[in-house]
Amino acid sequence: MNEEQKNRQDAMEHGISVTGAGDSLDKRMAEGEDERTLTTRQGHPVKYNQNIRTVGNRGPATLENYHFIEKISHFDRERVPERVVHARGAGAHGFFETYGKVGDEPISKYTRAKVFQDAGKRTPVFVRFSTVTHGIHSPETLRDPRGFAVKFYTEDGNWDLVGNNLKIFFIRDAMKFPDLIHAFKPDPVTNIQDSERIFDFISNTPEAMHMITFLFSPWGIPANYRQMQGSGVNTYKWVNKDGEAVLVKYHWEPKQGIKNLTQKEAEEVQAKNFNHATQDLYEAIERGDYPEWELYVQIMSDGEHPELDFDPLDDTKIWPRDQFPWLPVGRMVLNKNPENYFAEVEQAAFGTGVLVDGLDFSDDKMLQGRTFSYSDTQRYRVGANYLQLPINAPKKHVATNQRDGQMTYYVDLAPGQNPHVNYEPSSLNGLKEARPSGKEYTPHVEGKLVRESIDRTSNFKQAGETYRAFSGFERDDLILNLVNSLKTCRPRIQEKMIEMFTKCDEDYGRRVAEGLKQHHEKDESSHGPIGATGTGEAVKQAENKGHETDSY
Repeated sequence: MNEEQKNRQDAMEHGISVTGAGDSLDKRMAEGEDERTLTTRQGHPVKYNQNIRTVGNRGPATLENYHFIEKISHFDRERVPERVVHARGAGAHGFFETYGKVGDEPISKYTRAKVFQDAGKRTPVFVRFSTVTHGIHSPETLRDPRGFAVKFYTEDGNWDLVGNNLKIFFIRDAMKFPDLIHAFKPDPVTNIQDSERIFDFISNTPEAMHMITFLFSPWGIPANYRQMQGSGVNTYKWVNKDGEAVLVKYHWEPKQGIKNLTQKEAEEVQAKNFNHATQDLYEAIERGDYPEWELYVQIMSDGEHPELDFDPLDDTKIWPRDQFPWLPVGRMVLNKNPENYFAEVEQAAFGTGVLVDGLDFSDDKMLQGRTFSYSDTQRYRVGANYLQLPINAPKKHVATNQRDGQMTYYVDLAPGQNPHVNYEPSSLNGLKEARPSGKEYTPHVEGKLVRESIDRTSNFKQAGETYRAFSGFERDDLILNLVNSLKTCRPRIQEKMIEMFTKCDEDYGRRVAEGLKQHHEKDESSHGPIGATGTGEAVKQAENKGHETDSY
């Protein structure tokens, strides 16, 4: 196998299209053309690629500049709409290796998902790490949750495990997700992230206190992607061959250890490199220092669990590890960088509803809402046929009755399928249903349709436990970051936040209150990224230290 063939095979194994649809056509070439000759998308050899066609060498230009028009019109469209959330991202290819067990028990006791069976079996994966609220070219040192999304290319089709670095979320009901993101996004008038808008929302959303406690501590700024945890956040279910289900939570633990940054340390890094986490991941893989995570699950019997003081479906809560131990089920290694960022990382599309047989949904309200939202945003952002792109396509047999739509790359026909039949059932050699692989899981659902919160909210207990579990420097940084952000807020918002911090822990509330006493009047000069120091000073500094010039 020569080098070119090896590169093509390696690319294909990682879902990268290196040649496109033209591979299936003939290889005729124009006179004087070879395989490296630049052409247009129409196959025309490009003989003049330095200047547009003009009347004389000064112009004007003429409309029949076809090569230029094709080139510039594609350039105008070479970006797809930015993700509303998780816009800034980095990614890599690798594999997941199952242990075939959950703890010391056969995993088949709990799930029939093939990806977890047979110890030592490896499944290709693609992972995308990201920040959540900030834009595609924002610094990777900003205070923000981090996305941790894994696409498993299993023999039963794709499974997406979509989560964050932190194990909880701000809200427990999908109805509030647009409001949450709007509050954290830039002000629609000033286009600046505004702490007062954020804490106006949070002060009226007590369930967010646990997440706020994590976010404003050093856990809100992971040192890089290799040394951060991942979590499915939502509660899912596993189903075995007998149709029996259990509740599960997923946790990724980095073998490289966990490292976070204080606000001061993050600002020092940002002053030198705002792409540091992407660069760190890429260079580690290039030098063969492959990052690795172990996947753990927590298991709980399927039910309401009235003995707990929280609802197990509540995304703002952690399942206590002493009651529901972490059980190892496999490991993941990332060992190959993308060959093209846009084709693989930017166009990668994940969805919380992308499950395989043996994995199922719980009644988690956030999961129910995300299951529609995540895949729907990909249809808008990348297109109706986003699953035909190599990075998103399953690495297995695909045959559907879906047809047409923008950018249809191919038709999902099975070998020998009647091309006239794009419906089911049919007696004319169309597609047919698969045989069940186990007993159907049929949970019993009964109750009135209501618009109500869950019964056991317990908004403050775990936030207080987290605060007390922090080390001294983590608590110090948490208080500093909260005070720096709250000092821009109106007194009534500050008072509501202090009241809620106190409900979490008396020392927590007292320290925030004492910090704010040093700022008697609302600070109007510090609007900017949450937790950031000296933002107003930086505006003045740029003006005062700027060098005057009138060179032309």
